[in-house]
Amino acid sequence: MARIDDVHDVALGMPNVTVSTGSGDNPVYQVGGKSFVFFRNPRPDATDPASGESYPDVIVFWVPSEADKEALVRDESSPFFTTPHFDGHPSVLLRASQVGRLARQELAEVIQDAWLARASTSRANAWLRTHMPEQK
Repeated sequence: MARIDDVHDVALGMPNVTVSTGSGDNPVYQVGGKSFVFFRNPRPDATDPASGESYPDVIVFWVPSEADKEALVRDESSPFFTTPHFDGHPSVLLRASQVGRLARQELAEVIQDAWLARASTSRANAWLRTHMPEQK
């Protein structure tokens, strides 16, 4: 089972990552100045359907394509979701409280894909050659 610490560990384990502080002192993981994972403050677009309260623990992950996004959010067993605010944006959302619904490897793959979606072509290709030689 994945843990919230795994989000931080995997994101920081990717090459050339910097961490900046977003609103509410939340971490924003970046490669080449581009965010690929970030923790956000409660916002009115992501709310509990029963209480109407904004989720306090949303994490945003970039995805490589709209097809990848759809695959993650349409799978009813998946904890990933989106909101109308993110229509047309290549990202998915995950509540920190739901991270444990994923295996660590599943979470790592989403973070690696997020990094690959935002890294420069040369950085992405170098990482792929080292970590996934069959995908050169």
